[in-house]
Amino acid sequence: MAQSILITSAEGHSGKSTVALGVLDTLSRATPRVGVFRAVARSTVERDYVLEMLLAHDGVDLDYDECIGVTYDDVRQDPDASLARIVERYKAVEAQCDAVVIVGSDYTDVGSPAELSYNARIAANLGAPVLLVLSGRAGQGEQLGASSPRTPEQVGQITSLALAELAHERASLFAVIANRTEPDDLAAVISSIEEVLTGFRSGGDPVPVWAIPEDRFLIAPSVRGVMRSVNGRLVKGDPDLLTREVLDVVVAGMSMVNVLPRLTEGAIAVIPADRTEVLLATLLANASGTFPSIAGVVLNGPFPLPDAIDRLIDGLGSSLPIIATDLGTYDTTVRIMNTRGRLAADSSRRYDTALALFERSVDTQELTRSLGLAHSAVVTPLMFEYRLIERARAQRRRIVLPEGQDDRVLRAAATVLARGIADLTILGEEIEVRSRAIELGIDIRAADVLSPFDAVLVDRFAHEYQRLRAHKGVTFAKAADTVTDGSYFGTLMVHLGLADGMVSGAAHTTAHTIRPAFEIIKTKPGVSVVSSVFLMALADRVLVYGDCAVIPDPTSEQLADIAVSSAATASQFGIDPRIAMLSYSTGESGSGAEVEKVRAATLLVRERAPELLVEGPIQYDAAADVAVAAAKMPGSVVAGRATVFIFPDLNTGNNTYKAVQRSAGAVAIGPVLQGLNKPINDLSRGATVDDIVNTIAITAIQAQAEDPA
Repeated sequence: MAQSILITSAEGHSGKSTVALGVLDTLSRATPRVGVFRAVARSTVERDYVLEMLLAHDGVDLDYDECIGVTYDDVRQDPDASLARIVERYKAVEAQCDAVVIVGSDYTDVGSPAELSYNARIAANLGAPVLLVLSGRAGQGEQLGASSPRTPEQVGQITSLALAELAHERASLFAVIANRTEPDDLAAVISSIEEVLTGFRSGGDPVPVWAIPEDRFLIAPSVRGVMRSVNGRLVKGDPDLLTREVLDVVVAGMSMVNVLPRLTEGAIAVIPADRTEVLLATLLANASGTFPSIAGVVLNGPFPLPDAIDRLIDGLGSSLPIIATDLGTYDTTVRIMNTRGRLAADSSRRYDTALALFERSVDTQELTRSLGLAHSAVVTPLMFEYRLIERARAQRRRIVLPEGQDDRVLRAAATVLARGIADLTILGEEIEVRSRAIELGIDIRAADVLSPFDAVLVDRFAHEYQRLRAHKGVTFAKAADTVTDGSYFGTLMVHLGLADGMVSGAAHTTAHTIRPAFEIIKTKPGVSVVSSVFLMALADRVLVYGDCAVIPDPTSEQLADIAVSSAATASQFGIDPRIAMLSYSTGESGSGAEVEKVRAATLLVRERAPELLVEGPIQYDAAADVAVAAAKMPGSVVAGRATVFIFPDLNTGNNTYKAVQRSAGAVAIGPVLQGLNKPINDLSRGATVDDIVNTIAITAIQAQAEDPA
């Protein structure tokens, strides 16, 4: 039977989805099969966005339709039959999972005032303890609507009423979270809830109580949400910027000179469609850098843009979203003011903020332990990625990102900063980098943004580069020109201790990224070559593949270096190294130049690092499969159990890792460079935001090993 938890609230607009995401994320770290179940769907007209967001989480592998119990209509018509249906459908999900996050109803149905009681009945019948979410705010709760903070005493009163409902339906209380609490009142709110719990509890373990502070970005609607509310359409601008949060509304029904001073950061400007001079002034103000950066423009009224104005806007090259609606000014403004913020996976800032708030506010280890979830021996890709992040976070290091002009790098930087994975320096012109981040609706305020043309640093770096490359005839003038290149600038920052590691390659070739490292950082003592590995996260374990990215045709000596370096990398990331030196032959069964190269390399590994477990030459199937190993190499401590696979050449390694990645659904993390004195890592030019985040975490962990202090 799966370990499950039902998350419900005493009222609407409590931010329950933030808590559900945090719980799901926490459970995904502890166990490989986590499910989601929505007991009562919020709508039959459109898909439930909360459920869709949770299903989009990497740790969940279920279809939307199987994760819904019943609808509000079903509950109104026959509550008992609906409850039976919920139990039936939940059991089908439970059978596929080790843990299930059950999300209660959302108080969208005014005809059911006793929703908490019904949610309690659901919990009791599913045998799931309740995580009760209380709101620290009174009112509708939208950022643009009416909402006011509750006092700790008021939160305590809500707690008392909710506990009575749960007790009446014999639901078991697991924990209480006061969400959207005033930051200054966190401790007082927790104390108030604990006092109420003391009165209800009769023996047994204490119920955990946590409080999560209010965050304006979590409850602010997105530009896309505003567009949906006004039945609008995007007529100009970048669709990627529709995820930005709307923090204010400026009704621009006045002259241009009166509108401009009223623009505020993150506002959406409502402009009558026939006031084109105000529209143009707003666009120019947004682009100028001397006015606040707004989130978008809504043109209201059934007036198309004149052709001349349309061409003029195109010529400005503005990426600001411009939405058109046929509604009047009043109706447009009212609908925007009533737009609710939605926590969705496509809003990276909101998603990262929600997870970061949960992690900072809730003792996730206690949550997991209290649910009775022991950490699994199986390591899924998601669990491995979480462990990387946890290790990087434990001793934060500063990583430099030279490609500040790339949106993927900026999005990854925002995630890294929000989750506390590393400190960052982003290279680029500060006003350009920060302006683009604001446009994208992401927060990189905690990052240092540094120009690679900074005169003081260019002078310092040029002198150092000239010294290092004097034997190659590099002059100061040549060095000063070279070090303004992002890869050289970032590498010199690492070399001189201004950063602990560098991650680059999203917009540049591998050679462009690692050539400066060869020239400046150089290899570790006793290591003759820089090589690479991929951390291959399979469905239930993590393997190390090397070298798949750097050395085309290694010699026996280089293969031995790669094997020793790869074993050290494996140990660094919690993988017990058992090295398979791969060939088309196993043991003494074959001969030829390529087999002899691997045989010689295996002997060199045993000489240089006799403590390592190594076997070779060995075929991949004998290295990976216990049954094949028993037939081809019986008695070997490596065969059938290898964790580090060393390929004889780049052609074999690169093709094999890609074949396993595609055919077995493995997550390939890397390439991770090894052998350098300080950590420099390369990205694929097709890298996703998650790839960049993982590589930053890996680089930070490598930096911890280089300087554990």
